[in-house]
Amino acid sequence: MRVVIVGAGEVGSSIAASLAGSHEVVVVDIDRDRVESLQYEVDVLAIQGDGASLETLEEAEVRDADMLIASTDDDETNIVTCGTARTVNADCFTISRVKNTKFLETWRHAEGAFGVDFMVGTNLLTAQTIVSVIGLPAANDVESFTGGRVQMAEFRIDPESPIAGQTVQEADRFDSLTFAGLIRDGDVIIPDGSSRIEANDEVVVIGSRDSVRQFATEVSPDDDDGTNDVLIVGGSDIGYHTARLLETRGLKPRMIERDHDHARSLAEDLPGTTVMESDATDREFLEREHISEVDVVVAALDNDEKNLLAGLLAKRLGAERAVAVVDAGEYVELFEAVGIDVAVNPREATAEEITRFTRERKAENVAIIENDQAEVIEIEVDRGSQLVDRPIQEAIQDLPEGVVFGAITRDGEYVVPRGDTIIEADDHVVLFVDASVVDEATGQF
Repeated sequence: MRVVIVGAGEVGSSIAASLAGSHEVVVVDIDRDRVESLQYEVDVLAIQGDGASLETLEEAEVRDADMLIASTDDDETNIVTCGTARTVNADCFTISRVKNTKFLETWRHAEGAFGVDFMVGTNLLTAQTIVSVIGLPAANDVESFTGGRVQMAEFRIDPESPIAGQTVQEADRFDSLTFAGLIRDGDVIIPDGSSRIEANDEVVVIGSRDSVRQFATEVSPDDDDGTNDVLIVGGSDIGYHTARLLETRGLKPRMIERDHDHARSLAEDLPGTTVMESDATDREFLEREHISEVDVVVAALDNDEKNLLAGLLAKRLGAERAVAVVDAGEYVELFEAVGIDVAVNPREATAEEITRFTRERKAENVAIIENDQAEVIEIEVDRGSQLVDRPIQEAIQDLPEGVVFGAITRDGEYVVPRGDTIIEADDHVVLFVDASVVDEATGQF
């Protein structure tokens, strides 16, 4: 597949790196330094120029492209780029990244509006990521598969966690849970029963929702009461959507917004949220609002430094967990190293969503793990697959190393995958796959 990516920033570069191994990728950016850097780092054709210009797109041979991804930081540029591409190639599938939710709402009301086939709303997506994480105690990442029957979750194991130092066999006390992978020092480890879970490992588990939640309690017993009291710092677009999504889940979050007029507007738009006009760094105010009893603080202010300060102050005053929006991807590890529990980078979330969508053209659902170190993939088993009517312990021999059967659903029912489980046609299998063997593995199904 020939893919043209317009925008070589954090989002575009990440998508290009993910797709370059299996597709013909062309990247366009107006910044010459970015173009030259990407050309050396990733196996793509990089072109300097304005991606919204027909002349530049023709230089990128968009007439022959199967897909165009507009991923600059400017919403209007992305939309115009998609529309321009469609004027010369009606068969090109167009994807646009936008931050302003108004464009997303318009597009959803009219399929194919703006000449865009698939639109990713960065701010809404970031809010959804935050809500999914805070809904499961101690989790850094959460995704659902097979219509919600199967859940994947990723946990960082703190040194104080009860399972730190245990083997997988010792930690596995659940009927419908698979320890799919360990991420240690950037490397993917496929565990067996004797594999030891070390402090600071990232553990990826796949299983039923109940089992995943029970495991979350094992990882962090102090969080077993769940998340009820959520405080959102900042009435940004991300903060607004986070509150709105929490309201739909039956929660009644609180929000701090410093600007008087904006706080009043938010209070009118969010009937289930208590909006308070104050400075989030006012220690006396936070103590009066019983910050020590808060389950999760979400820092969604307008810059990274403010979010770091607000999150760390809330934790210092007794809040259980802190989730912070981090606009600069290079700060994510720093935030989590100094005390923020989960740092959510909107650009990374967007890049993963777009990459996920390109993968879904051959799979039912996909989750990207640790910056594309691995993927969790849902695939419906084809009747012609050579794996049909064979037990997993035999079928796995025909799959590359780095593949784990995490879960199976059959006729809407959960099936625990064991070595003697027979794979049947039309099964929905959820696999943990090392990123280096994704194409080889999915080709067997």
